[in-house]
Order: sequence, then structure tokens, then C-alpha cells
Amino acid sequence: MKIRPLHDRVIVKRIEQQRKTASGIVIPDSAAEKPEQGEVIAVGSGKPLQDGTLRELQLKVGDHVLFSKYGGQTVKVDGEELLVLREEDVMGVLEDGHGELKKVA
Repeated sequence: MKIRPLHDRVIVKRIEQQRKTASGIVIPDSAAEKPEQGEVIAVGSGKPLQDGTLRELQLKVGDHVLFSKYGGQTVKVDGEELLVLREEDVMGVLEDGHGELKKVA
């Protein structure tokens, strides 16, 4: 099954972060917090404006983004947990100096 977001919404798949501390202690799934980073896997058509036009979204499929810990709505599609966010709920796109993904630990 596919999911297509409407208007200014995006579908994000959370990116799992490392579950080990610097000293080598492994953090169990039950104690780990949900990641606040993800990859955009689908985008809507754009934000409807008052004059009837659509403003294109700045996000695109494949962008790695930061979002609020409690933002968006979690949905399950084919057993996979996804997050539905409005574009305005995304705080930023992760990039390095060359436009490539910057790994955040």
C-alpha cells in the first residue's frame, strides 16, 4: 500500500540513531527515545494560498530532516511506522557543505 500526502504535508520515515553510549553501553529499545530525524519519503502537492494558487513545498523526497519530538501524527503502513507532518513542523534539512547528508549522532 502507498500513502500520498495532501497539500503541505510530508511523510517521514524515522532514522534510527545509534543505540550505544560512548563508553560502549548498549541502550535497550525500551529505554531509547524515538529519533527526531528522518527521511522524507513522500510530499504533498503544495500549500493552498488564499488566492487559490499552490505554493510548492521546499522539501523533496530523499531530504533528511529534523522535526519536533512530539510533532506530527504516527501511522502504520504495511507494518512500517511513518510520520505525517506539515512542512511547517519540519525544523530543518540536514546537509553538509556540499549539499550531502550530515550525520548527526
